[in-house]
Amino acid sequence: MDKFSIEELNLMCIYDTGTRSGLMAGLEKIALELAPEEAELSELIQSALKKLTAMSDQEYGELILVPDYKEEDD
Repeated sequence: MDKFSIEELNLMCIYDTGTRSGLMAGLEKIALELAPEEAELSELIQSALKKLTAMSDQEYGELILVPDYKEEDD
């Protein structure tokens, strides 16, 4: 299994439903709604989907989906 990039993991955290199939469905849905100028996001989604398709549900269950960002102080 290919490792997910930080960007892919953050994207997966946003659309995670708790199941691999649910996450894939969510990513596929948002990919259909992207504008042509959102090509970079489309590529990120396709890359994540390719890796999710190649893994098993058990491997997905072992992923730790925690966003990798720092909150800014107000």
